[in-house]
Amino acid sequence: MASTPAPAPTQRNAGIDLVRVLMTMLVILHDTAIVYGGSGGWFWRQEPNASNPLLVMFNAVNQSYFMGLFFLLAGYYTPASFDRKGGGRYLADRWIRLGLPLLAFFFVLFPLTVAIADATGWEDLLRRWGQGIVGGTHGPGPLWFALALLIFAHAYALLRRAGAFPPGGRTAAALPRPWTLLLAMIGIGLVAFAVRLVIPVGHEVLWLQLGYFPGYILLFLAGIAAAPHRLLERIALRTALPWLAVAVLAIATLPVVIVVHGAAGGFEGGWNGNALYYALWEPFVATGVILKLFAWATVPARRLGPLGRWCAANAFGAFIVHPPVVVALSRGAATMPAAPWVKFVGVSAAACIGAFVVAAALRAIPGVRRVL
Repeated sequence: MASTPAPAPTQRNAGIDLVRVLMTMLVILHDTAIVYGGSGGWFWRQEPNASNPLLVMFNAVNQSYFMGLFFLLAGYYTPASFDRKGGGRYLADRWIRLGLPLLAFFFVLFPLTVAIADATGWEDLLRRWGQGIVGGTHGPGPLWFALALLIFAHAYALLRRAGAFPPGGRTAAALPRPWTLLLAMIGIGLVAFAVRLVIPVGHEVLWLQLGYFPGYILLFLAGIAAAPHRLLERIALRTALPWLAVAVLAIATLPVVIVVHGAAGGFEGGWNGNALYYALWEPFVATGVILKLFAWATVPARRLGPLGRWCAANAFGAFIVHPPVVVALSRGAATMPAAPWVKFVGVSAAACIGAFVVAAALRAIPGVRRVL
């Protein structure tokens, strides 16, 4: 596959920073869509689950690639971080950057979000929040991603110590050939189908939906392999466009399959045609969208202005704090006389702004910037 020349080893890619910002905003839109009839689990809803076909489609397409892209980037930056810090410092840094936010969400922000969803006023909110911290239900929320990355980081460190990832070994100097990529997409879809026979989508093991993890693991490993030659920053547009066309065609089949084969079994898993279709559909969509995003991001002229740099600095913090922001705004909009899709647009925009502002305020606290 064609690719552009490798960037300088120390050059930071503004386009990739911009992709991280856009994907963080997409996470916020994704969760807001659940409030108004999309599909998935969330803290509070105005409309029934999966009651809006357009938002269900929106969530399905997002799910096919956006978290996988985060895992790809995490793998991409792992070897350099490990080489620079060494195994002990690398793992210690992972616990600071991932473990502390995970604990903060688990014990503080999760009870806060639940309290916002259920409270009838400020006093009730504070009471419920306090009770939730002390003895309520806790969970990682979207920080399941941090939990997974901690597991991946420890696995990488162990395998690196065992010699499975020698410096300069098992790396990709060029993108896979089309047939190799196609076989990988089919293979990972079949593995996901097999996993979902046992653990369907929507079922969690230690807060992790393992039905999605075959793709996440593959993309994390792909990021590691691509890192030494900065391969994600060399994807040419002419390479990405055919795969984007495949992704668009795959997306177009989803509503047809839902309508025509709606009674052929659950998409979430099981020995049926719908589950097999969905497991294969995801990598075909993800490959085209991810390649196109990196081809767009790594245009040499791509730059970040002051606002873009501010957003990039606060993206991880916005990812962490967005659940209470989304729930507070959507509950506040519940009594407004507007159609659900209008509220989705308005609340999504306000939540994106609010989450980034809250993250920036937290990062202004001494010591917090070391974590966020």
